[in-house]
Amino acid sequence: MIAIRPDKERGHTQIGWLDSRHTFSFDRYYDPQHMSFRTLRVINEDWVAPGEGFPTHPHRDMEIITYVLEGALEHKDSMGSGGVIRPGDVQRMSAGTGVTHSEFNASKKDRVHLLQIWILPERLRLQPSYEQKAFSKNRMEGAWLLLAAPGGRNGAVTVHQDVELHAARLSDGKRLTYPLKPGRHAWLQVAEGSLDLNGDTLRAGDGAAVSGGESLTLSVPSGAPPAEVLLFDLA
Repeated sequence: MIAIRPDKERGHTQIGWLDSRHTFSFDRYYDPQHMSFRTLRVINEDWVAPGEGFPTHPHRDMEIITYVLEGALEHKDSMGSGGVIRPGDVQRMSAGTGVTHSEFNASKKDRVHLLQIWILPERLRLQPSYEQKAFSKNRMEGAWLLLAAPGGRNGAVTVHQDVELHAARLSDGKRLTYPLKPGRHAWLQVAEGSLDLNGDTLRAGDGAAVSGGESLTLSVPSGAPPAEVLLFDLA
């Protein structure tokens, strides 16, 4: 079974420097029909104005993944970690027993466009930790690239939950499959472009919940621009 979550139905926050779309309930956006999917709690698509950002604020008991689509995001936290996240980078922060951090647009002239993802951890009160890795976009062309997994398998960042995060880029006329194992579930989030998923058309900002042993087939119609998609394989 595939249930599509259209971009236009997501929650919306606009506070001047921040334009944000919420796939699931978040902050002042409350939607009891879309609280989460399995252990996937938040997918926020944010556009942050030049030089602006999120001042220091706390988190706890959450796996937080940041994926920048365009621009650069500067991160600092109470663990002493810091750096700039750019397209191709994946940042993972385990908030655990508690951490504070800030995130600001590293550019004074260009917006930064990113996805912030929250995943419920396998257990509470983990030791806070931070990790950031760069992944070549070329390795995503026409293939699934593992970005996050338990234990950091195959060079992925470590996530403390039974979930895998994959990314792929598809171009004109290309097709890609994903065999979802029995008992597993998937969430697809289209980050860029548009594609067909098992006969349904998804566009940038759209998501899809997949359950029931579906085997997934993705393709980009001939003549369409390239598409980039994230896939969460969930227990």
